[in-house]
Amino acid sequence: MHHFRNAAFIEDNGKATNSPNYRYRLTDEMLSLIRCFGTKHWKSEKQKFLQSHETLIDLYASKRTMRKMPVRINGENFTFSPGKHNQLQKAIIEEFAPRFAPNTECLYVGDTIEKDLVKNVEKLQKLGFTIALHDKMPDVVLYSEEKNWLYFIESVTSVGPMEPKRIKEIEEMTEGVKAGKIYVTAFLDFKTFKKFSETLAWETEVWIADMPDHMIHLNGDKFLGPRK
Repeated sequence: MHHFRNAAFIEDNGKATNSPNYRYRLTDEMLSLIRCFGTKHWKSEKQKFLQSHETLIDLYASKRTMRKMPVRINGENFTFSPGKHNQLQKAIIEEFAPRFAPNTECLYVGDTIEKDLVKNVEKLQKLGFTIALHDKMPDVVLYSEEKNWLYFIESVTSVGPMEPKRIKEIEEMTEGVKAGKIYVTAFLDFKTFKKFSETLAWETEVWIADMPDHMIHLNGDKFLGPRK
């Protein structure tokens, strides 16, 4: 499919790649050309299409680029592919981190298309991570060298909150890590938080992008900090 897409024969419908509604469709120009097949206009329309083909490739490549979301991570420029999940990850890096995890380094963040957009394997291993191929990293991992704290953050729009089973998986992956571990579930809005509120593990944190200056603490005895 990618060859047809790169040739401007087809385009996606603008949905997130992990959406059940993600689809490919013919570009308007290709659709018009196909409709001419078998008619007296076929040869002239085909010639016109071929003459403008390179321009069409640039046009549709530009449309894909425009839909991407720019994000600055560790002082470098990246882009997230479109979709709610990445919209929330962008908010985590640009809104959550400066407020609640200042001066942290992003050691890992994925993308719905490029799974390991940022992955500092050397630093993760130095901290004691043992990462196997089948391990699913938290959506965002931030590290504060000053406090020696790790923030494990799940970006939740439909699945994957910090529930007891998920924390157990991360604990197994980070058995050799000595840094303090903070578990955060991030949501776009309060409505989504309510949907998952009963499954969230105790001694974890909740951040809602709609209310960026506030957090919900599910650990009672203290505010933001590592689990004991």
